[in-house]
Amino acid sequence: MSQDTTTLPAPGPERTAALRAACAAGAAAARADLEALVRVPSVSAPAFDQAHVAASAEAVAALLRAAGLPQVEVRTAEALVDGAARRSAPAVVARRPAPAGRPTVLLYAHHDVQPPGPPEQWTSPAFEPTERDGRLYGRGTADDKAGVVVHLNALRTLLPLWGPDDGVGVTVFVEGEEEVGSPAFGAFLAQHRADLAADVIVVADSANWRVGVPAITTTLRGLVDCRVTVSVLSHPVHSGVNGGPVLDALTCLARLVATLHDEAGDVAVKGLLAGSAGGVGLTEEQYRADAGVLDGVRLAGTGSVADRLWAKPALSVVGVDATPVDTASNTLVPSARAKLSLRLAPGQDPRAAMTALRRHLLAHAPFGARVEVEEGESGSSFSADTSSPAHEVARAAFEEAYGAPVVEMGMGGSIPFIADLVAEHPGASILVTGVEDPDSRAHGPDESLHLADFERACLGEVLLLDGLAGVPAPVTGAAGAAARP
Repeated sequence: MSQDTTTLPAPGPERTAALRAACAAGAAAARADLEALVRVPSVSAPAFDQAHVAASAEAVAALLRAAGLPQVEVRTAEALVDGAARRSAPAVVARRPAPAGRPTVLLYAHHDVQPPGPPEQWTSPAFEPTERDGRLYGRGTADDKAGVVVHLNALRTLLPLWGPDDGVGVTVFVEGEEEVGSPAFGAFLAQHRADLAADVIVVADSANWRVGVPAITTTLRGLVDCRVTVSVLSHPVHSGVNGGPVLDALTCLARLVATLHDEAGDVAVKGLLAGSAGGVGLTEEQYRADAGVLDGVRLAGTGSVADRLWAKPALSVVGVDATPVDTASNTLVPSARAKLSLRLAPGQDPRAAMTALRRHLLAHAPFGARVEVEEGESGSSFSADTSSPAHEVARAAFEEAYGAPVVEMGMGGSIPFIADLVAEHPGASILVTGVEDPDSRAHGPDESLHLADFERACLGEVLLLDGLAGVPAPVTGAAGAAARP
């Protein structure tokens, strides 16, 4: 929607109404852009064609150019990953310099997606966006191409309404390898630090409390994972002739895994931190419904559900390598392997957590079995400063957009790159927002986006960016610091 900036009212109800109307006028275009991006199968996992990731980056760049941003580039970075030099996946960096005295806001999202999985598990094709019952289904509809388009729609709404001396400075950063752990993220930030400096960083990659109830994510758990291999024999042997004196490797692996939790279901690894999520009222009934817990299955752990989900460690077996049932012979399995994923309480050092987990696994080897631990990914937790002026503006913006109070909530998942953002730009206020809801099923079959909440999220970001124009750029903020010699 194009409009002369002199007709935009001063801050107040009339300005809010004008912004609401302008955002609504672009809703159809925002949805069409989202559907176009979803059709690009930009799976960043190495086994998939990375040409699609490159095409996705170019598509995002074209949309941002059309929105009126004066500087738009597709960039990469050289990084050292697992001891080898590699070039990062393509990311899009777009900029609008800040007017004098105004803050710069970095808008983050990612354009890569998870693998779709077996096609028969999808009700409609993964990369063909399909509406059913007010939701848009398809891989990336929620995680995180909706986040990309929320940023796009906000800028397409606001740039025609702001004069050259109005609004805020904006940098859009849309990366292409978040779904494989952002291995080059730190290197990318370091190599493009000046262009990514900001006073406020908006990470649109989280979730809301429920449909129609907005949330700002204030804590995220950290992460370490590993592969543990248990070996008992040099080769397979007959399970009848040799069974009894030695337990097979899979049984030993199961016994080892069973030591990781106590009788209540709490993680039993010594040396891990545990905290409290405060007074957020997440009920057992809500959790069971959101997670799809089967009837009769008791919840594990102690403390409130929110404590267990956001503020305490969680340890899961996410994969096992052993002889497949359909091809198994009557032999003792000599070796078995499992992948363990350990989510960390906010404030937990990942290195210390990995050391504690390794120590536990080696100390609990069943019957002297050989236990080997191969370390995998790690990522730090995050805790936001919710007292910043940027958070005050965000709360007001999303409450206006959704017509409901904002819930400040933790998130059980991990977004490790936020720690890199904090390290590179320690003066910035970080806002973690999103468009997902408990029914979005991100990463799974039938991932979906609630379309009405998508429109509310678009409006919320419009009001947020416009409201941040009234917050003076801090003298010691990241953007200011980067600009100084």
